[in-house]
Amino acid sequence: MTAATYYVTTTIPYVNARPHLGFALELVQADVLARHRRQRGDAVRLLSGTDDNSLKNVLAAEAESVSTQDLVDRNAGAFEALREPLGLSFDDFIRTSRDPRHRPGVERLWRACARAGDLYRKHYEGLYCVGCERFYAPAELADGRCPEHGTEPQRVAEENWFFRLSRYQDQLLDLIRAGRLRIEPAARRNEVLAFIAAGLEDFSVSRSHTRARGWGIPVPDDEDQVVYVWWDALGNYVTSLGYGTAGEDYDRWWVRADRRVHLVGKGVVRFHAVYWPAMLLSAGEPLPTDVLVHDYLTAEGRKISKSSGAVVDPVALVERFGVDAVRWWLLREVPRVGDADFTVDRLAARYERDLANDLGNLVNRVVSMVHRYRGGVPGPYQLDEAGPLVAACRAAPGRVDTALADFDFRQATAAVWRVVEEANRYVEESRPWHLARAADAPALDRALGLLLAACQVVGDLLVPFLPAAAARITVQCTPVGGRLPEPHPLFPRVQ
Repeated sequence: MTAATYYVTTTIPYVNARPHLGFALELVQADVLARHRRQRGDAVRLLSGTDDNSLKNVLAAEAESVSTQDLVDRNAGAFEALREPLGLSFDDFIRTSRDPRHRPGVERLWRACARAGDLYRKHYEGLYCVGCERFYAPAELADGRCPEHGTEPQRVAEENWFFRLSRYQDQLLDLIRAGRLRIEPAARRNEVLAFIAAGLEDFSVSRSHTRARGWGIPVPDDEDQVVYVWWDALGNYVTSLGYGTAGEDYDRWWVRADRRVHLVGKGVVRFHAVYWPAMLLSAGEPLPTDVLVHDYLTAEGRKISKSSGAVVDPVALVERFGVDAVRWWLLREVPRVGDADFTVDRLAARYERDLANDLGNLVNRVVSMVHRYRGGVPGPYQLDEAGPLVAACRAAPGRVDTALADFDFRQATAAVWRVVEEANRYVEESRPWHLARAADAPALDRALGLLLAACQVVGDLLVPFLPAAAARITVQCTPVGGRLPEPHPLFPRVQ
C-alpha cells in the first residue's frame, strides 16, 4: 500500500492571554491523529501556531500598559511551549506577526481573490463583537448579546473591503453534500449546510487602520486598511507551506496531499467550512478535505475560555498529575458531540481507575509473574490461541482506525481498553500462580506468554494516545539479553 500524505492543522488562537485546557484539547486531538497516521506509515505534517494580529491582543496589551508586540511575544511563547508538557509532535509552528512566510502569503491570497473580481469596497455599519472578531446580524444575537461571549457588540460604521461570499453558495453546497468537503460530526455538517442554504452574504475582510490601532497586515495597495484578522489567520494553513514565498512544501502538503485536515472548535466552524473554502475557490486553490469539529470544555458548567474567566491551566495540571493523566482524560472523557465538564476530581479518578489500576497493575503483575515463576525469562509469547483476549488484540487496530477516521477519540480509546480489560480477565481465569504451584510448565508458559504479548499490543496501540506511557510499557515488556527488566510502577499514585 502506498503511503498517503496527511496534513493536519489546529486553529491558531488569539494570544491575548495564556493558553487554557480548552485549546489543549484540540492540540492533543491533532497530535493523536498525526501520530496515528505516522504509525500507519503515512507522511504527516502537523501544524499549530498563534493568531497574533487581533484587536483583542491590542486591547489586552493596552490593559497591561505594555506594547502589543511584547504581549504577543510573551503569550505566543507560552502556546509554543505546550509542546513539551503535553507531549506534542507538531512539525511546524507559525506566528502570524513574526513569521516571514506569512505576510507574503496573505498578500498573494488577497491579490488572487481581487483578480477573480471578488473584492470590492463599500461603506458598512453593523454590530461587531471584538471577542469573536466578527460582525453579527441582530437575529444572531441572544437577547442582544454575543452568543459566544455574552457581551453586547459594538456598533461600527466604516468603509471596508468586502469579499463576494454569495458567489460561492451553490459550489459550497455541492462540495459538502458530495463529501468532497467533509465536515464531522454530522450535526456540524448539517448546521453548515443549513447556514449556506439560508443564503450567504458578502462579508467584510478589512478594518480601518485607525480602528485596528495600526496592528496587522496592511491591505495590498490600500494602506488605510488592515486585512481582517480572520482572513489573515485562515491563510496560515497555506502561508506556512510557502504559499507566497515560493516554498516547495505548498505543492507537497497542500496541492498534492491526500488529506488536508483542519481541527476546529464548534464556535469557528463557519470560518473554516464556509469562508475559508470560498476564499480558496476564489483564488483557484485546492480546498481542505476534512473539517473536524470538537465541542467545548466547561468547568463547573462554564465554558473554559480566556474571556469567560473560567480558565484551567494545562501546564499546572501536567505538573501535578503528569502528561499521561491529562492526555488520557481529554481523550477518554470528551464526547464526539456535546460539551464535557472538567473537574480535577474527574481527572484524578480516571487516572487512578484506568491507568494506575487497570493498565499499570496488569503490566506489573505480568512482568512480576515472569520474574517470580520464570526468573525473568519469558517463554514463547504470541497470540496463537482462540479466546476473547486474542480476538480483542486482533480487532483493536482496525477499531482504532475506524474510530479515528470518524473523529471519535472515545471509541478509539475504548478499543484499546477492551484489550486491557480482556487481559485482566484472562489473568483471573488462567490463574498463573495455580499453574506454577501445580508445576504445569507448558500451561504456565502459554498463559504468561499470551499475557506478555497482550501487554506489548497495548503498548503499541497507545503510541498515538499516550506516547510516553507506550514507550515505558514497551521497555518493561521487551526482553534485554533474553530477560525482562525488573518490574516497576508505570503510573505512580497521585494526591
